[in-house]
Amino acid sequence: MEYVKTADAPQAIGPYSQAVKVGDMLYTSGQIALKPDGSEEILSKGVEEQTKQVLENLENVLKAAGSSLQKVIKTTIFLADMDDFTKVNAIYEKKFAGHKPARSTVAVKSLPKGALIEIEAIAKL
Repeated sequence: MEYVKTADAPQAIGPYSQAVKVGDMLYTSGQIALKPDGSEEILSKGVEEQTKQVLENLENVLKAAGSSLQKVIKTTIFLADMDDFTKVNAIYEKKFAGHKPARSTVAVKSLPKGALIEIEAIAKL
């Protein structure tokens, strides 16, 4: 088992890793819309801006581990408001550029730091 850490994504805000490699698999922790330096400015924006930042963070963690969005097998999306589903889908679809990993999307009561969206992934290395 190997822990992944990159300065190109926000540092963990608790006792966990950005991602963990096990064999040829990568398991990422959920990403919220923090800037890599920990800035929370994006959290004051709408779900579209937050989704873009979350996907950028996720992509940077994948890259640091030797993977990519195109190697993602499954994602889980946590939404503070299921009414944002369509907006998130439009951005997600463009970012994954035709790649369609398995996915679960769930509505949650709240997310860390008041985020509107969080995404985690499982990917091949």
